[in-house]
Amino acid sequence: MKKKESHITINEPILDKIGKIADDEKVTAYVVGGYVRDMIISLNEPAIYDSPAKDIDIVVLGDPVPFSKKVYEKLNASGLVVFERFRTSQMMAGKVKVEIVGARKEKYDSNSRKPQVEAATLEDDLARRDFTINAMAVALNGPHVGSRTQSLVDPFHGAEAISNHTVDTPLDPEETFGEDPLRILRAIRFASRFNFSVSPRVYNAIKSMKERLSIVSQERITDEFLKILAGSRPSVGLRLMQETGIMKIVFPEISDMPGVEQRQDHHHKDVFLHSMSVVDSLAGVSQDVWLRFAGLVHDIAKPATKKFVDGIGWTFHGHDEIGARWMKKIFHRLRMPMEHLPYVEKLVRLHLRPMALAVEGVTDSAIRRLLFEAGNDFDDLMKLCRADITSKNRNLVAEYSSNYDLVEKRAREVEEKDRIKNWKPPVNGDEIMQLFGLKPGREVGVLKKLVESAVLDGIIPNDHDSAVDYLKSQRTKIPPRK
Repeated sequence: MKKKESHITINEPILDKIGKIADDEKVTAYVVGGYVRDMIISLNEPAIYDSPAKDIDIVVLGDPVPFSKKVYEKLNASGLVVFERFRTSQMMAGKVKVEIVGARKEKYDSNSRKPQVEAATLEDDLARRDFTINAMAVALNGPHVGSRTQSLVDPFHGAEAISNHTVDTPLDPEETFGEDPLRILRAIRFASRFNFSVSPRVYNAIKSMKERLSIVSQERITDEFLKILAGSRPSVGLRLMQETGIMKIVFPEISDMPGVEQRQDHHHKDVFLHSMSVVDSLAGVSQDVWLRFAGLVHDIAKPATKKFVDGIGWTFHGHDEIGARWMKKIFHRLRMPMEHLPYVEKLVRLHLRPMALAVEGVTDSAIRRLLFEAGNDFDDLMKLCRADITSKNRNLVAEYSSNYDLVEKRAREVEEKDRIKNWKPPVNGDEIMQLFGLKPGREVGVLKKLVESAVLDGIIPNDHDSAVDYLKSQRTKIPPRK
C-alpha cells in the first residue's frame, strides 16, 4: 500500500531524545499507536488530552534490542525488560512507560493467542494493529524531521477515521478479530471512549464472530468491559454490546433487561434504556467506574421481580435487595476485584431508600439509619439516586429532585449533630460478654442490635454509660432461644 504522509508537530522531550539516539545509532524510529491517535484527536479537542503522555510505543526498523539498551542508558531509565523472541522491550523513563519494538509481522494459530513473529516493514507493522486510528506513525529522526515538524505515516487513513468519528480496521475485520478476538470488545471500547461509531463492516464482523470470545480469558474480557464503562459515554459501547449480541455472552443479566409490556393502560419503561441513561448521567458527574457499574446494575433484578397487580400496575418488589444479593455471584463469574463488592452491594441495596424517606417522612432516626448504612458512600448513593431520575415529565423530575434536596439537607444536619457516618456502637460484643458473663452466641448479637437501634432511634444518647444502663434494662426481655 502506498505510504500516505503529512506533517505534524510533536512537543515531547522524551521523543526528542529518542530521535537523537536513533540518529546516533543509525536506525529509523517512529512513535506509533495511542500517542499519535490522541495527539491528532487533541488538535480538535485539546481539553481531552491536557495531561502528559503515560505510555509511548516506539517502532524501529532493524534490530530493536541494542537500540533499546542504548535508550535505557541515555534516558537513565529503570526496569528494562527485553523479550528478544518477540522483538520487544519496555522500560520506565520517569513516570512514562516506553515500549520499543522492531517492525514485525505476526501470525496466529486459530486456537492460540501466541503469535509467530518475524521482521517486517513499517507498513506491515501498522497493518497488524487493531484499528486504523491506532495504525499511524510519526518519524522521530532522519530527513523528515526538522524544526519540530515530523512526517505522519498513515497508510490506512486513520486521521480520516478520526475526522469521521469511526472505528475501522486496517485489514478485513474478520482477519483482525481472528488474530485476537478481544479486539471485538476493543472496537466497542474505543467507540465508547471517543463517542465514535463502528464501520458497517466492523459491526457485521462483531456480530458474526462474537462466539470467538470463548477463547479469551475472563480477566481480559472484564478489563475491556470496565474500560467501556469508563468511556465518555458508556451507553455507546453498552448499546453496541446489546445490539450485536456481545452482552448476552459477557453479561447475560444485562442482556435480559430490554423490553416493555403494556397491560390495562399500564406500561413500564424499558429497564435497559433506563439504565443506559443512568450510567451516562453518572459519567457526567464522576470518573469512578464502580459508581457507574452500580448504576448499570441497580435495577438488574427488575426483570426477575416484575409482576402486574390489578388496580396498581407493574411492581418490582424486592428488586433492590435481590439485585444486591446477586452481586457476589456476578463478581465471581466476571472475575472482578472483590474489594469493590461491598460498595456495589450497598448502593444497589440502598438506592430506593432516600426516595422512600422523602415520601414517608424524613425523621432523624430514619436519616441516622441511612447514614449509618451508607457511611462514606452516602454522597455516591445520592448521585445514583439523582441519576435514576430519567422521566421526561418535568414536573415529576422537579418533585423528585426537591425530595432529594430535602434528604441531603436533613442528612447534613443530622451528621453535623450526631456524626453517624462510620459510627460504631458504644458497646461491642466483647464487652457485652464480659458484662453479663456470656459466651459467643445469639444473645450477644441480639444485645448488640438492641443498643445500635436505641442510639439510631434516639432512645438513648450515643455514650458508653447510657448504652450499658440500657442493656441492663433490656436483657431480661430477650426471649430464650427455642
